[in-house]
Amino acid sequence: MAYLISNIPYFKVWVRKEFTCNHERYHGEFVHGLVIAVTTMPDRCLSFQVIFTGCETDHSEEPNVLGGAMWARMPITSLCYDLDYTEWPEKMETHLVQPWDCPSHHHAIVTFDRCKPSAWLAKIDGGFYQAKYITTIDFSESEIADSPDQHKQSHLMYVTQPGKWFGNIIALPNNRVRVTSPALWETGKGAPDFCPSEYTHCAEEDSSYQDPSYVFNNLYAEDKNAEKK
Repeated sequence: MAYLISNIPYFKVWVRKEFTCNHERYHGEFVHGLVIAVTTMPDRCLSFQVIFTGCETDHSEEPNVLGGAMWARMPITSLCYDLDYTEWPEKMETHLVQPWDCPSHHHAIVTFDRCKPSAWLAKIDGGFYQAKYITTIDFSESEIADSPDQHKQSHLMYVTQPGKWFGNIIALPNNRVRVTSPALWETGKGAPDFCPSEYTHCAEEDSSYQDPSYVFNNLYAEDKNAEKK
């Protein structure tokens, strides 16, 4: 189980430059980078290790001062996927980008290969938007993360729906996404009749475990009893 920071499948991004200067200047400007790792801190949104490439600089007019520079814990709200933009996407509020903060330092990174090529639908602020899947962050080893009715995964993706949020990186839980795959299932409409489970399922809490003969009734138990007779 990783603690705090993990490698992830790297992807190219544009970073809102004001995030590199304490939001004091450079609003509306973007710098190019590679996302190479993710950090999870409780009660904060996901953040990322970024290597800047400096490719936005016209080297004939100004020096390349950013290429190879690194930034740790760049918030998800600063990131846009590397796409062809006619205009930059609007910055989204954190609660729309990632509705639930990270519940633990401890996490695992998994990429669902079966879902990766599929188009996803992301529910943002009451509406559905087309999105492209990147990878998934799952959490453990905290009271919230390990509670069956509170556990959340964060599916990392970017908005592909044309509009004001096109290209923004988002991280949504299962109840805010729907995966499409016409070859395997018909995409449903409307909200499933789901309810979070408050139960944990454990074999050893059953009262039968008070009886040692039941607990240790393994494959050869009857043969051994027959030999004793």
